[in-house]
Amino acid sequence: MQNLTLLDGPKFQITIQRLCRQLIENHNDFSNAILIGIQPRGIYLARRVADELRKILNKPILQGDLDITFYRDDFRRREGPLVPNQTKIDFIIEGKNVVLMDDVLWTGRTIRAAMDAMLAFGRPGKVELLTLVDRRYSRHIPVTADYTGIEVDSIASQKVVVSWKETDGEDKIVLLSEEL
Repeated sequence: MQNLTLLDGPKFQITIQRLCRQLIENHNDFSNAILIGIQPRGIYLARRVADELRKILNKPILQGDLDITFYRDDFRRREGPLVPNQTKIDFIIEGKNVVLMDDVLWTGRTIRAAMDAMLAFGRPGKVELLTLVDRRYSRHIPVTADYTGIEVDSIASQKVVVSWKETDGEDKIVLLSEEL
């Protein structure tokens, strides 16, 4: 496999800060907005963005984690047993502006599942999507991110891997390609 580093180090943090500034432009003081990270890897993005917003705005930001395991359209096709993650949403989303977050937007199927799962917690006033990486030209479902860290043009055989300091020891986005 060939590795191409797309983003790391200070540029990774600057990208998170830029996304936070864009959110503030649209949601002001976040009095009617909440952040929801999609399990398993979108939760790290949501937590990081929430922490940065708390620093900038100097106020609490509502942030939750959403498990979509049994809402996926492919969960019956899995070989082994499914191990669900834990949903942690301890607030009402009814009428709120929800910013769904995931690390990589690829086919759109994860986002569709997340929107279905989110409805169990109420009907939001508006839903937006924030992704750290948008893999364009690969959609199976018509989904577009409202906020994007970086865009990557890739083919199906390539893989985008986001590493988080909290779990992987460093912040990094890598494009993996098979050697020919």
